[in-house]
Amino acid sequence: MGSETPKQFLPLKGEPILFHTIRSFQLALPEAEIVLVLPQAEMARWQVMAFDTPFQSIKTVAGGAQRFDSVKAGLELVEEGIVGIHDAVRPLVSQTCIQNAFKLAAEKGSAIPVVELKDSLRELSGAQSQAKNRADFCLVQTPQCFEVTKLKEAYQQSYQANFTDDASVFEAAGNTIKLVAGNTENIKITTPTDLVVAEALMV
Repeated sequence: MGSETPKQFLPLKGEPILFHTIRSFQLALPEAEIVLVLPQAEMARWQVMAFDTPFQSIKTVAGGAQRFDSVKAGLELVEEGIVGIHDAVRPLVSQTCIQNAFKLAAEKGSAIPVVELKDSLRELSGAQSQAKNRADFCLVQTPQCFEVTKLKEAYQQSYQANFTDDASVFEAAGNTIKLVAGNTENIKITTPTDLVVAEALMV
C-alpha cells in the first residue's frame, strides 16, 4: 500500500477501513458477537482509535505470524454456533452476502461467498501457458462461515503453506465446502488503486 500505517487503519470516507467493515456486520447481524484479531504491536493503536466510539467494547485478541495462527487465536474466544471469518480490509461486503453465508453455514456446516470470473484465464507452466475455461473457476471472498466445533477441529492440523484461507483448512480436514453468492463490490483493499475504487463505490 506504500504506507507505514496498516491497511485496515487507513482512512476511507473519513473513517478507518476497519470501522466500515465492522459496521457492515453489526448492521447485517445485530445480535452477533464480534472478535477482532490484530497484531500485538497494533493493539495500542486500536485502543486509541476506538476510544469513545461504538467499537471500543469489541473483544480483541493478538494474532500470530500467519493468518492460520491469527484465526486459531480468534477461535479461542468463540464457543458455539456459526462463526464467520472476514478480512478486515473488505469493508464493502453486503448485508445480503453476510446473512446468506451465515444462513447456509447453519444449514450445511459451511459457506464461502464466491463470484464468477469476468476475465479470460490462463494456466502457467514454466515459460508456457494454456487457456482455461473460466466457467470452471470462481473467485473466493469472505466472510467464510463454518460450524464452530468442526472449524476448531480443522485448526488442530499443523500449518501448511497451501492454507491460504479458512476454507482450505476446513477442506483439508475432510470437510465439504458449500458455496454462496458473493457481491462484486466486496473487494479486498490491498493497493492504492483498490482504495480509490472503494471510495468510488461508497456512494
